[in-house]
Amino acid sequence: MLQPKKTKYRRMQKGRMKGNAQKGATLAFGSFGMKSLESAWITSRQLEAARQSVTRHMKREGQLWIRIFPDKPITKKPAEVRMGKGKGAPEGFVYPITPGRIIFELEGVPFDVAKEAIRIGSQKFPVKTKFVVRHDYEMK
Repeated sequence: MLQPKKTKYRRMQKGRMKGNAQKGATLAFGSFGMKSLESAWITSRQLEAARQSVTRHMKREGQLWIRIFPDKPITKKPAEVRMGKGKGAPEGFVYPITPGRIIFELEGVPFDVAKEAIRIGSQKFPVKTKFVVRHDYEMK
């Protein structure tokens, strides 16, 4: 009997993004965070662009936690290729985000710097986001 060909990436289905986030919906590390309000695929490129813009605005002060990791491979067939002949080659990785999921967390910067850094970083994503603050945070 023929054995299936072993590939580096397991074949994943597209899946559906229904409902709200079941885990990762509360701040766990920092005092400030960026929370998703919509469902979408976040690519590794979008995540890296947002991370760079947030850390630049913070002038590399404080600490940044990235709470999501794009581990879902996305495949694409080359242009002008006929139907069939198997699945396409992996093109990149995504994270299917749902509403309520925390994307970034910040600590060690003032409130106004954190709010502006999150606003700048949120422009890199295809979803609407919200700035959230830890419930026991005290303004100085």
